[in-house]
Amino acid sequence: MIISVASGKGGTGKTTVATNLAAAMDIPIQLLDCDVEEPNAHIFIKPVIHDKRTVYTMVPEVDSERCTGCGDCVKICRFSALAAIGGKVITFADLCHGCGGCVEVCTDGAITEGHREVGIVESGNSGLIAFEMGKMRIGEPAAPPLIRKVREKITPEGDTIIDAPPGTSCPVISAIEGTDYVILVTEPTPFGLHDLKLAVEVVKEIAIPCGIVINRSDLGDDKVHEYASNEGIPILMEIPFSRDVASAYSRGEMLITSGDNGAEWRQMFQSLFRKIHILAEC
Repeated sequence: MIISVASGKGGTGKTTVATNLAAAMDIPIQLLDCDVEEPNAHIFIKPVIHDKRTVYTMVPEVDSERCTGCGDCVKICRFSALAAIGGKVITFADLCHGCGGCVEVCTDGAITEGHREVGIVESGNSGLIAFEMGKMRIGEPAAPPLIRKVREKITPEGDTIIDAPPGTSCPVISAIEGTDYVILVTEPTPFGLHDLKLAVEVVKEIAIPCGIVINRSDLGDDKVHEYASNEGIPILMEIPFSRDVASAYSRGEMLITSGDNGAEWRQMFQSLFRKIHILAEC
């Protein structure tokens, strides 16, 4: 089973949920940090990294001698990474998403596959957790190629938890598509509700079942509960506002291993894991 942990906005506690959920089960499990622009799951699970590899994406290289300026490559590109100017084609590598369509449609053989570095993928272990993390190259505009490389490490055995990027744009889709269940982490504020609604629409569009975890649940109002009830989305778990929780986070510690309530938190995340399995199978 593949579980994605996502949020409509940053700072809701997505990584807190993903890391504690992975570590609470005491079984072999995969944790993929696909928030490649700002990965931070490693701060909490403290893995031993044993492999690093550079990731490249395809970018078109145009042979001006063979190019006839027909414009077929420009027409197929959805991201305006190619332009026909003065009868010749020029490329904007930073806009390219590496789909390869331009190579396929060029009947003159003027376009070949070049490469651009997008970042690195690190692999490691933390106890029973097999960990994968993407780190995007500074200045790189497109996260999806690197996210896809991180996801290539998913194994068919056991369970996988994906810490997705925040928001509702292309990186989020790349991280959560094809997963079995999405946990949407939010907070009971007007901004939290607004962005939760956007995230729910995305998840509905790609037809993945979802549930909600409310962080800092005893602040704000009850409008997240009202919205979830109206939409028929289950509230899976609530994390109250707590100085102890905030302190543990600031020290890079997980809830299940810090303070006097670690055992209680472990049971709560184990219960969350079981709920998701039941809901995903319905």
